[in-house]
Amino acid sequence: MTKLADLRKSYERAELSEDASLADPLRQFEKWISEAISAQVPEPNAMTLATVDSRLRPSTRVVLIKGYDEKGITWFTNYDSRKGRELAANPWAALQFHWVDLERVVRIEGCVEKVSAAESDAYFASRPLDSRIGAWASPQSQVIASRSVLVGNAARYGAKFLLHPPRPPHWGGYRLRPDTWEFWQGRKSRLHDRLRYRLDSDQQWIRERLAP
Repeated sequence: MTKLADLRKSYERAELSEDASLADPLRQFEKWISEAISAQVPEPNAMTLATVDSRLRPSTRVVLIKGYDEKGITWFTNYDSRKGRELAANPWAALQFHWVDLERVVRIEGCVEKVSAAESDAYFASRPLDSRIGAWASPQSQVIASRSVLVGNAARYGAKFLLHPPRPPHWGGYRLRPDTWEFWQGRKSRLHDRLRYRLDSDQQWIRERLAP
């Protein structure tokens, strides 16, 4: 059996230089996520969301990005979940994309806010029917007796709402407004490329290289 400490990988696919990167981190992100989609890497839209609770204990989970623009990065979830409760207590969070096949990581930090009710309504209406029923059926992050609780809830709400379940009041979108981005490209000999973008006091992006 291979020892974990003996596992090695040499990163040699690409490089990330200041000259080749874009001055706007959102445009650099757009370039990289487009390349991840084109390369058909597994779930290129999956990102790890890190939050901190009122006791300063961190937690992570994987969520799916549903949009990005100059205002920030958007995803949707249950507001009563653990992440929802933690964001209510401390609205600062971090996101991470890891595109293994491309040997790339993107890290994003910033403050989180809820999106508008209209934006949440529009996205909820676009979801498959089973997913809309599931938003009602799952008391996310709560202890339940068995899977039959979820199945029973889904059947009950399916019968109640039929083809037109409304958006639950406890479900909607969040948007992280970045103040820091980091783009990591694996390189040979562990001399990886790391470019960080941070907002200065004039709300301008400063790009700087970090040691790996």
